[in-house]
Amino acid sequence: MSEYTAFKVELANNIAHVQINRPEKINSMNAAFWEEIVDIFQWVDDTDAVRAVVISGAGKHFSSGIDLMMLASLAGQLGKDVGRNARLLRGTILRLQRSFTAVDNCRKPVLAAIQGYCIGGAIDLVSACDMRYCARDAQFSIKEVDMGMAADVGTLQRLPRIIGDGMLRELAYTGRMVDAQEALRIGLVNRVYDDHAALMEGVFAIAGEIAAKSPVAVAGTKHMLSYMRDHRIDDGLDYIATWNAAMLQSEDLRVAVAAHMSKQQPTFAD
Repeated sequence: MSEYTAFKVELANNIAHVQINRPEKINSMNAAFWEEIVDIFQWVDDTDAVRAVVISGAGKHFSSGIDLMMLASLAGQLGKDVGRNARLLRGTILRLQRSFTAVDNCRKPVLAAIQGYCIGGAIDLVSACDMRYCARDAQFSIKEVDMGMAADVGTLQRLPRIIGDGMLRELAYTGRMVDAQEALRIGLVNRVYDDHAALMEGVFAIAGEIAAKSPVAVAGTKHMLSYMRDHRIDDGLDYIATWNAAMLQSEDLRVAVAAHMSKQQPTFAD
């Protein structure tokens, strides 16, 4: 693993803990954040010892979203030529989108542990995760509308599949705050924990359950679920038949069956 300026990354018990580590800036997403997260999730994908990922924020808050100083710097690069300004802005937006697409495309399940603020770009990030969990003090807002812009790095594309189109529209049009209990009710988060310590303990316990499973089976399951976002049921059934024609030959199947028959906990190779 490399050393990062916007993140702290640790690996233990087959779980990678990716922590946004700018608590003095409410874990706002500066230029280093957008570059480093791509490198981190490439490492996650390439490292067989990683079987699950927990992404969290250091301090009182998960993240306040994109760093406003970064936006100001970008605005300072704009000139008088509308065409060249558009080219610059479009290229920047596409680059930022790729940062969270790296999270979405990760072969390993990614669990978000959220406390305090989860605002703006932080919603884009957690929308790219497999599951979301929060502490009772969590507050969510699609804040971009209050900044005079539309969210552009994933929220409007991914969140409708998580909370439904109508609810997404309400939150995106109003920018209003959503507390932990409403987040649970609308399906934005899977569970609510009493405090930050309970949140981290609970999320790592779930990640540990996943990490104990066959990595071949988990990766295949995630791939199929992602595939089905954009394909018909008959396409998905045909694809899983082809996929499992190969994957059912994995040693993991024999190990799992033997462990089940002997009532023992299976141990799978990376």
